Amino acid sequence: MHDHDRYAGIVTPGAPFEVRDSYLPIEPMSVFPATAASVPILLSERLVLRGHRADDFADCFALWTDPDVTRFIGGKPSTQEEVWGRLLRYVGHWSLLGFGYWVITEKETGRFMGEVGFSDFRREITPSLDGTPEIGWVLAPGFQGKGYATEAARAAILWGEEHFGRARTACIIAPENEASIRVAERCGYREFRRTTYKDKPTIMFVRDNAVP
Repeated sequence: MHDHDRYAGIVTPGAPFEVRDSYLPIEPMSVFPATAASVPILLSERLVLRGHRADDFADCFALWTDPDVTRFIGGKPSTQEEVWGRLLRYVGHWSLLGFGYWVITEKETGRFMGEVGFSDFRREITPSLDGTPEIGWVLAPGFQGKGYATEAARAAILWGEEHFGRARTACIIAPENEASIRVAERCGYREFRRTTYKDKPTIMFVRDNAVP
């Protein structure tokens, strides 16, 4: 018997599938090397945008459990399980859809600053965002108010213009989140509709790409 025949996950085409428990290696969960190789790296004047890695979890957890960060996004700090699920969604977006979120890092130091990117969360919202890439951004409090969000969003939008072509993109922002509304407007988004999401007021912004 060859080594590769010992694993139940390898099945000869046309052969009946049989789970051979006696051949399954029983080992602790493997920890694979962190990688974000499939995500394009974007550079701006002060920032590097890169893909998420497993070892970003601690920084993501600190970000999404900060009440100042979640005040307008979800309304309450996230749990460990929710943050891990968010990280997996980011990676899954790139794998399944070819777009997703980046980690925002400081070019000079490499420090984790926040996140920016495009998503398709299949939100239950009216009007529907299905099929419309939705941009979002979030920064840790220590990096807010310094133009980083606008810089990161513009870098993502430039990538999006090439990737999505003339497709419209959108974002939703709580009416009280004046800082994010300013970022959206600086990046060319205009108010499209006032609606609700999860029973809370929200503003939907859209941007029409100018790429031929």
